[in-house]
Amino acid sequence: MADSIFILFVLCLNVIICEWLIKKPGFRHIGTALLVIILTAIESNLKIIPTTETPVYEGIFSYVAPFALFLLLLGVNLKDLRQAGLPMLTMFLIGSVGTIIGVLVSVWAFSAPQTVGQLFYALAGMFTGTYIGGGINFNAVALHYNVSKAGNLFVAATAADNIMTALWMVVTLLIPRFLQQRFPHQKTASQITTQPTTATDMIDDPFSDTETMTPNDLALLLALGFGAISLSKLLAFFVPAAPFVLILTTLALLLAQFRIINNLRGSRLLGMFGVYIFLAVIGAYCDVAALIDDGQLAFVLFGMILLLVLIHAVFVFGLGALFRQDWAVLGIASQANIGGATSALALARSLNRSDLQLPAVLVGTLGNAIGTYLGIFVAEMLR
Repeated sequence: MADSIFILFVLCLNVIICEWLIKKPGFRHIGTALLVIILTAIESNLKIIPTTETPVYEGIFSYVAPFALFLLLLGVNLKDLRQAGLPMLTMFLIGSVGTIIGVLVSVWAFSAPQTVGQLFYALAGMFTGTYIGGGINFNAVALHYNVSKAGNLFVAATAADNIMTALWMVVTLLIPRFLQQRFPHQKTASQITTQPTTATDMIDDPFSDTETMTPNDLALLLALGFGAISLSKLLAFFVPAAPFVLILTTLALLLAQFRIINNLRGSRLLGMFGVYIFLAVIGAYCDVAALIDDGQLAFVLFGMILLLVLIHAVFVFGLGALFRQDWAVLGIASQANIGGATSALALARSLNRSDLQLPAVLVGTLGNAIGTYLGIFVAEMLR
């Protein structure tokens, strides 16, 4: 059995390798998250590290993953939503409703209890979370229902999700331009006005993983994280009806409303590192031989995702067309649902809509805030 320190060494080394690989042309669009799963899966199937549960893996599931979720949510200050604008906010919420309806329809259309298995309701919750607010919610719901320990199911769902997210970026880049040429809609008033310098500064690179930290910053983040996890576990023990993940999410969001905490340096840096280590362990649980034998599962999951995203698109672009909304607003609101804040920001830049960059980030952070709640709600409804 591999030594725990050696396992940690391999997991950290994998993050280094994948961060280096994404700077290369052939790997740039795959992303660190998927690469680290694939690399660790290869190593575990070559018996370099264990494929079965170890104290290291259990510790990462129990402490590192919740800690990473907590840190990433500290960046969500709901007061900023006022700057997103009513059209963007409305279309984002309409897209969220479309996602929920799409998930329910896809579960029925693909007979998920039979084709996916007993964890179908958890998968539905994960898809709800990720297509309302992005990967943070996907991982949080998976952690709550222990899908993260069903390696093959999680890897198949992650692969299907990554493919759809990449495809949807292309779709939301092309559709607004095409529709604007064929059916011109008036652009939002913010296109005419100039953004204040402060707002421009805010959106220069709001999702950079490169931060300068002091020992005090690190100590504050660790103290907040450990304290919140301890309190969440205590509350979950005394109130079993309240899931630990939702209590932790609520504590993080409450703390994030205080600017002194919202602006703490290093929260995204540590949070993303924790997510990558968590995903590396997911890869370690992946049994490639079993995944090949169960290849049909990946096709079923992708079919479910494709159907639910198409239903989501009908809601966003259909209702948006009815109310003659700016096509770019519709595309960015949809991308904030499907891909999260970072993807929405990238789309706003690609569409040359600097006025929509800050709103894109803000509605994306709203998705981070509500996605886990709605994901668990849908899962429990189907359970």
